Amino acid sequence: MKQEIKNWGLLILLSIIWGSSFILMKRGMHSMSGETIFSSEQVGALRMVIAGLILLPFGIYNLKKITSFKFFFSILGVGLFGNFFPAFLFTYAEQGLSSGYTGMLNSFTPVFTIILGAIFFKSRLTSIQFSGLFISILGVALLIKTGGDSIDNNSVSFKYTVAVVLATLCYAISLNLIKHMLSSLKAIETTSLAFTFTLLPALIIGWNSNVIDTIKTNDFALEGLFFIGILALFGTALAVILFNKLTINTTTLFASSVTYLIPIVAVLIGVGFGEQISFSQVISMAVVLIGIFVANRKKRIRAV
Repeated sequence: MKQEIKNWGLLILLSIIWGSSFILMKRGMHSMSGETIFSSEQVGALRMVIAGLILLPFGIYNLKKITSFKFFFSILGVGLFGNFFPAFLFTYAEQGLSSGYTGMLNSFTPVFTIILGAIFFKSRLTSIQFSGLFISILGVALLIKTGGDSIDNNSVSFKYTVAVVLATLCYAISLNLIKHMLSSLKAIETTSLAFTFTLLPALIIGWNSNVIDTIKTNDFALEGLFFIGILALFGTALAVILFNKLTINTTTLFASSVTYLIPIVAVLIGVGFGEQISFSQVISMAVVLIGIFVANRKKRIRAV
């Protein structure tokens, strides 16, 4: 019971951290007064570089944990699919989508997690878990519908929507790798090694996108770096460690449920920054919460 409370506490904490990440991405690209600071590519690179440098000492220390090619490629996969690709896909999407709507689309992660787990790792759901998953998907669909109705140019937003969906697919791949291939490693070991392996390509992208010149010449660069620094430290390095720990200690279904809570946090924070919320979105959030409760009821026969 005590461990279960801890797991739920981690789930809620992660939803708050990651739910606030979307607005931090926007603040890294645009100042509070609306001026452009960093490009989406630069924000993604800075996020990965800062988090990678923070975790580099731990990554170097844990290199001894890599005892086989299977471990190496699994950790590399977690680094690329769980961190690197999503960092750039989400900032790209934030150019055309609201932070709240982006958070809603992030809820595709559990769906892809279940599908990939069933195909590649023979994972199964109980009838209760399936029912809860269905209810949550229904709530997410309603959130996406109500959020999408507020977007003025749907033809332009489509490519940004696809970017978020691809990012959630990447998350699902990483989740299954952690649960089924790297469960013997501690969360800090998996996370630090994953970021260490992706630090060099992040540095290259940052250099090629002229991050240094932007920092030197843009009057709002320090403001952007402040928000990106918070994003990298809390929304990336710390959050990924907590998430990997949650994945190892629970099921992929429970861990990925955080993406059902993220839209609620993202929408509420978006409201604080001037984004709109409707009554139908509130109802949709309630449906999502009911689905999470049902899917993660204590009475489980087989875990994913």
